[in-house]
Amino acid sequence: MTRPYLVFKRLMDILVASIVLIILSPIILLSLLIQWIEIGSYPVFIQTRPGKNEVLFNIIKLKTMNQKRDHEGNLLPDKDRITRFGRFFRSASIDELPQLINVLKGDMSFVGPRPLLVAYLELYNDEQKKRHLVRPGITGLAQVNGRNAIDWDDKFSYDVEYVQRISFLLDLKILLKTVQKVIARKDIQNQVDRPMPRFTGSK
Repeated sequence: MTRPYLVFKRLMDILVASIVLIILSPIILLSLLIQWIEIGSYPVFIQTRPGKNEVLFNIIKLKTMNQKRDHEGNLLPDKDRITRFGRFFRSASIDELPQLINVLKGDMSFVGPRPLLVAYLELYNDEQKKRHLVRPGITGLAQVNGRNAIDWDDKFSYDVEYVQRISFLLDLKILLKTVQKVIARKDIQNQVDRPMPRFTGSK
C-alpha cells in the first residue's frame, strides 16, 4: 500500500459518492418509500460492522425483508421474508445504495473487503485479519470473483490479496467488473436465493 494512492482514493471516494448520491437520490428516495409501504415499518437497515483497523461503525442499507414470524414467534427464514420489491432491489444492488453515506463519512470505500459481522472478528486467523488494514468496500475483489459461489477461505484470500495489491488500476478493474455484473445480474440472483452461510472459522 502506498500512502499517496490511499489519499487519492479517499478524495475520489468523497467526490464520486457525492455526485452519485445527487444523481441517484430520486431512486433511493423512491426505494425507501416503496419499502416503507411494503414492510410497514422503518425501511432502513442499520447494523454495526468492523471497519478499518477493526473500528466499529454502523453500516446503512435498504431493508429488503419483513419481520414475519412463525407460530412460536421465531423469524421465518430469510428466503421467506424477502419482499417482492426487496428481491428486485437485491438483484439490482439498489439495497446497497445507502452505503454511499458510509463512504462519505469515511467508514467505507467504493472498493475494499466487504464489512462482515462483528462476531466474526474472534474467528479470523492472523492472515485473515489483514482484511481490516484498509477501509471496507461496497464492492471488492471477492465480489467480482464469485460472491457467494466461493467458500469463506477463498473469499478471505481475495480480501487479503486486495490489501496486498491495492492500486488505482486494480480498483478500476473491480469497479468495471462490478458494473458489468450488476447490469447482467451475474452471481447476484444466486446470492438472493442462497445467502452465504455463517462463518464459523477456518478449517
